[in-house]
Amino acid sequence: MGNDRRKEIKNHLTEDEIDELLKNAEDTHHLRRIGFVKNLYKGDTIPEAANREGRSASTGDRWAKAWNEGGIEELMPSFGGGRPPKLDEGEQQVLLELLREGQPWKSQEIQQLIKEEFDVEYHPVYLGEFLRNLGLSYAKPRPKRPKRPDNAEEILEDRVEDALDEKEEPHNKREKDDEEGWTLDENIRTDGGTVVGFLDASHPQPYDNSHHVWYVDNPHIERPLFEIDTAAVGFYALNGESILDFHPSQKKEKICATFEQIREQNPGKRILLVLDNFSSHICEFTRKRAHQLGIDLVFLPVGSPDLNPIEQVWKSLKRAASPIVTWDGDEFRSVVRDIYQKLTRRISFAGKWISDFLNLQKLS
Repeated sequence: MGNDRRKEIKNHLTEDEIDELLKNAEDTHHLRRIGFVKNLYKGDTIPEAANREGRSASTGDRWAKAWNEGGIEELMPSFGGGRPPKLDEGEQQVLLELLREGQPWKSQEIQQLIKEEFDVEYHPVYLGEFLRNLGLSYAKPRPKRPKRPDNAEEILEDRVEDALDEKEEPHNKREKDDEEGWTLDENIRTDGGTVVGFLDASHPQPYDNSHHVWYVDNPHIERPLFEIDTAAVGFYALNGESILDFHPSQKKEKICATFEQIREQNPGKRILLVLDNFSSHICEFTRKRAHQLGIDLVFLPVGSPDLNPIEQVWKSLKRAASPIVTWDGDEFRSVVRDIYQKLTRRISFAGKWISDFLNLQKLS
């Protein structure tokens, strides 16, 4: 401990937990002590941290010692008339299982759960430390991709089969959709057969580096540093014309504009289009516009991008483009278009998909 009265402060709680205690402090007595700890976390010396809360350096020494020895309970030993009631070891295990089943939880939800299940109340000041001792962690929840169904292949097979069976009811229409507008545009013909294709967006960049190269002693490639801020939206056709376009967003209007390009390049035929469940794909606006253009949509099961063959096209495209040096965005997009056109002439990317999901007799 030096002249500035610095000492090591134990991190019994995270800063987020300290902030939550500050929000729930019921009076200035607790607010000052919790604020004192927050000040120390931020790098204050003990006198500085205590002074911010209107207390002396000697008081700060006592608070720091109490905190290091016992955390929040030792820092405020007389809070609420005594230490909170404890759950015994068996009750703690029951609580842990309940928390595991319903995770993640907010602090207020856990307080309510403990009250309802065990008739015990924990004040927010104590709750964080209790949960931490129980083995819980406190962090912002991370989004997780919806779980892929165990029978994803079977689901997709049924959806493709259903789409190939032409019916009077619009294929893209759902039960609660508006009844108006589900008619083909006057200039659309679909009696010339069926085109099958796959839609997806990707973000190839000029700095992607997925290609091995030979070198003597310098593996670097000099290239300008720039970024492409528009997504590449591709249609990979098995038996029609593939397209590629760059869009600044994937809003429903842009997706429908891509549908119109697909229709323009594949006239006179019904189009069966496989795509993922992105929000702008599944909304009624997009599904209705697709129907008006004679395009029947087949949505992949959730969490199943591997069932879309265009994913392999993107992978090959990025690998082929990675060693090519371009000097601006327009040149890079041109390179991507050329590679995409060459790759999508091959149906080998979809060989297994055709074997697994496509009834060729219905296609003819």
